[in-house]
Amino acid sequence: MATTIDAAILASWLGDGDELAVLDAREQGVFLESHLFHAACIPLSHLELLLSTRVPRLDTRVVWCDDGISDLAARAAQRSSELGWSNAVVLEGGTAAWASAGHELYAGVNVPSKAFGEHVEHTYGTPRMPASELKQLIDSGADMVILDSRPMPEYRNMSIPTGIDCPGAELVYRVKQIVNDPDTLVVVNCAGRTRSIIGSQSLINAGLENRVVALENGTMGWELAGFQVDRGNEFHAADPSPAASDWAMQAVAAVADRFGVVRISHDLLAEWQADRTRTTYLLDVRTPDEYTDGHLPGSRSAPGGQLVQATDEYVATRNARLVLVDDNGVRATMTASWLRQMGWNDAVVL
Repeated sequence: MATTIDAAILASWLGDGDELAVLDAREQGVFLESHLFHAACIPLSHLELLLSTRVPRLDTRVVWCDDGISDLAARAAQRSSELGWSNAVVLEGGTAAWASAGHELYAGVNVPSKAFGEHVEHTYGTPRMPASELKQLIDSGADMVILDSRPMPEYRNMSIPTGIDCPGAELVYRVKQIVNDPDTLVVVNCAGRTRSIIGSQSLINAGLENRVVALENGTMGWELAGFQVDRGNEFHAADPSPAASDWAMQAVAAVADRFGVVRISHDLLAEWQADRTRTTYLLDVRTPDEYTDGHLPGSRSAPGGQLVQATDEYVATRNARLVLVDDNGVRATMTASWLRQMGWNDAVVL
């Protein structure tokens, strides 16, 4: 029988500052209906595939949960124990007991990241533009550029007419290769809200002199307004020129100072990786193609925009060290600046 803890103990663990992974053993479709805010979905059916990358340290505190009716959490705890995870317990009564103890449950995907996006918009007053206004500007031939902050597969599936794919952390890195006139309007879109908010605010935080706005409700809002999307486009933002790279490097230096982003050496990374008392994730925030072309041993591909948008799909151990790597520090610094604001205090740049 798996060791169990009650909701009160889990609540205290969530606030004690030590490493903790809260894992939900149900299938994703059921998980999305109602789950703990900080839970990562690792279904029992996919445990062997996902657990080693999401929770790489074997003695991490792990709390498995389910709905309190099934035995999925207990079975997941047993299976993870058989695979070497030595510190796993089960939330007694599951999500039902958590709610009965007065705690909230949440529906949806990537809830912490999406909640953070709303916080960013409220805190910074990130400007936005409705689809109807954008359509008028496109039709009038206004001096503007639309940057789609999603990965290429999403962009290829559906995009705003004239839009250029420039995912998340690529925005500051590539924007000066696309936009040369400070009077050009820059519109950032995604599928819904979060990535357009974070993307727009990234350009603003980096000091881009252009007017920058987020497309309100993204491609979803565009379609709901009755406008047509393009399909099959593959217009990706070009690699930055030396001048564009210089601007980005100067811009992120100010961002790093503002948000306390620090860099660590390869020697310190090696020390951290040898430390068996802490978890260190090494995450490559460049594009997947760049990662495929060559990457540091032991690193995982986690494109910067997606890492901020779906943090729970890459790292499940709260209070772990997140070491971000790219080629020149621009994309890693912008990503770290957001992760630190999300509460990942040990997000650093290699």
